[in-house]
Amino acid sequence: MSKDPPDLDEVSATRLRLLEERGLRRHLAPTERFAAGRVMRGGRPIVSFCDNDYLGLSIHPRVIEAGVEAARKYGAGAGAARLVTGDNPLNEKLEARLAEIKKMPAARVFGSGYLANAGAIPALVGAGDLIVMDELCHASMHAGARLSGARVLTFAHNSVAAAAQALGQRDGTSHAVLLTETVFSMDGDLAPLNGLHAAAQAAGAWLMTDDAHGLGVVALDNPAEVQMGTLSKAAGAYGGYVAGPANFVELMASRARTFVYATGLPPGVLASALTALDVMEDEPELGAKALSHARLFGLLIGRDKVESAIVPVIFGETNAAMSASSMLADQGLLVTAIRPPTVPEGTARLRVTFSARHEEADVRRLAALVLKTLEGSAK
Repeated sequence: MSKDPPDLDEVSATRLRLLEERGLRRHLAPTERFAAGRVMRGGRPIVSFCDNDYLGLSIHPRVIEAGVEAARKYGAGAGAARLVTGDNPLNEKLEARLAEIKKMPAARVFGSGYLANAGAIPALVGAGDLIVMDELCHASMHAGARLSGARVLTFAHNSVAAAAQALGQRDGTSHAVLLTETVFSMDGDLAPLNGLHAAAQAAGAWLMTDDAHGLGVVALDNPAEVQMGTLSKAAGAYGGYVAGPANFVELMASRARTFVYATGLPPGVLASALTALDVMEDEPELGAKALSHARLFGLLIGRDKVESAIVPVIFGETNAAMSASSMLADQGLLVTAIRPPTVPEGTARLRVTFSARHEEADVRRLAALVLKTLEGSAK
């Protein structure tokens, strides 16, 4: 006897209500972005301190013009997956440039950073292998780890000893890989790359890093055999990449499903990313300025250790972080509250990010208001 399925709209409404009750429902807010960190949201101007556009390159005239010219020359879209007809010659130029910057033999461009991790990790290891990863690795690394079919162990954040202990549980697996971010996206702290690499080598494992928030901002000596990153943050464009040994990079063209079955990036995006990398080289002061703003903010709120352009202000409870975000918005400052499951339970926060395009006066005003919210939440 057939049975009618439950009404999907009603089931979804119930799920949304439960999320709302827990303060975890998300909402889209159309936002227009302009110079000096300014955006337009809800019909009013506001200064954004939650972009990942650390160098302001998404609005750089050279980057914009390069994208426009490429679209005029090649069209708006790639047309197909790169293995079919979508391998615009700009892909090869961008990959060569990325390999040069990362000091690696080769690089492969993907449709996004998420797709890069979700495709590269299963191409690196599979069933019968071992993945050991920092507990705070990005969701895309966790997705790639699950898709690989390998055994997955997590270790305490940034603990070399815990990573080494987890690698010691290899149990004769064929291959093992240690995963970490270089600059952690929610905390802004740096991974102990040399220590982790030494632990991986001692266990006969590879090290793979996610450098999404480091490129162009934090200069690191990265010993990892495989290095992933994005073109949508400091580079101001879109896409992801994986750099590593030439044969592994070539292998991904056959084994990374998120590369094989995904349409190539639009020509305009490729050209903008290429030009953004040139601007990074030509204007190194941009990265230094973003870091300077972040460190000034840290100093003003009593944070003595700021390692990147990301400074978390942790409130703990979701409602407290949401209230702080709302108060700042009322004052013309956009700092989105980050809630579970993006961050662990009890660590809801304001994730404050800084750009070379911010003005010092805005940084100082933000710090003063954040201190006020912290004082209020402590009462």
